Amino acid sequence: MESLFRAYNRRLEETQTNYVRYLYSTIEWNERLIGIKGAKGVGKTTMMLQHIRLTFPDRIKAFYASLDNIWFSSHTVSELVEYLYTHGVTHLFLDEVHKYTGWVRAIKNLYDDYPKLHIVFTGSSLLEIDNAEGDLSRRLRMYTLHGLSFREYLDITGTAHLPVLSLQDILSNHMQHASSITRDFKVLPHFEQYTKTGYYPFFLETSSPESYYERLQKVVSTVIENDIPAVEKIEYETLQKAKRLLMTLAQSAPYTPNIANLCALLSTTRNQLIHLLSLLERAALIRQLHADNKGLKALGKPDKILFNNTNLMYALGSTADAGTLRESFFSAMMSFNHTIQYAKQGDLQVDEKYLFEVGGKKKGFSQIADLPDSYVVADNIEIGFGNKIPMWLFGLTY
Repeated sequence: MESLFRAYNRRLEETQTNYVRYLYSTIEWNERLIGIKGAKGVGKTTMMLQHIRLTFPDRIKAFYASLDNIWFSSHTVSELVEYLYTHGVTHLFLDEVHKYTGWVRAIKNLYDDYPKLHIVFTGSSLLEIDNAEGDLSRRLRMYTLHGLSFREYLDITGTAHLPVLSLQDILSNHMQHASSITRDFKVLPHFEQYTKTGYYPFFLETSSPESYYERLQKVVSTVIENDIPAVEKIEYETLQKAKRLLMTLAQSAPYTPNIANLCALLSTTRNQLIHLLSLLERAALIRQLHADNKGLKALGKPDKILFNNTNLMYALGSTADAGTLRESFFSAMMSFNHTIQYAKQGDLQVDEKYLFEVGGKKKGFSQIADLPDSYVVADNIEIGFGNKIPMWLFGLTY
């Protein structure tokens, strides 16, 4: 157990609190059971440790442990909690719960057996809590942490401190906002850098784009080789197919999938392919778009496949064109607080109402002419006009 205490104190001392993510202030930290899920590398662990540093001057009241620590290979989490609870700990922070066999039942038992204990845990974005055994979902306040928005990137790098803009505010007042912001600094070079290396907070810990991409590639491998098997009963051969599928998409996205061709390429069945796509989406590696987000159609073959964010595309050596990068960025920002789907006219539809054509600075309205609530999202422009809006502004929505 001493090793857990050493690891906890070491990580806590190394945690900086000069910047906290957007989600921090929205979490009801006084709740007895809180879950934070999200893609690997987006900052879930850091957020928990920051909360300890900012909230507990008396550190003996709080304790952090990662459930993938080797200590738990021969001990149970209940052993740890019994010791901590009897020694004055009131707030427990558990990391990587999906790595602990039977974690749902274990968390439920802790919640029931220690009524004065507050528990916060983090887990992979793969976790599906709604149908968790033991009705854990009824006791739980669950939050999802996304990667850095462009607004957060500007803030964390000390470039600019900008307010959050709602989608409606962008659509109605984009010229005013863009004019005010670009008066103070050149936004486009920062936006280009963000799309390459700014989505995951660990860019602050890397010395070059190459080292950032190397770390991101390791994140992808860990997700496929460790996180997916931790939450799904899946064979090694299927995991290799998931890797091959991901690399196939990297060379062709935005991919309008031909299921028969993909099945032949991967030597798999249609059902298994659909399942693999679902796993990669739940793991926050890809994004599936459907023309109809409701009912059984949303569970079937996607109409388009994008990567979850543009940094992944660069890290995986994607050969897709600039249009794919633009759609991936826009989808990543819009999916935070809106529904997004494939559009038969234009590129993407948001909230089943707004139609967007996404392109470069010369992109016009020919494909969405005379359609209501339609807009052009244009890259490489600082300020728009009318219904033509700078792409970077959509990075300020959280």
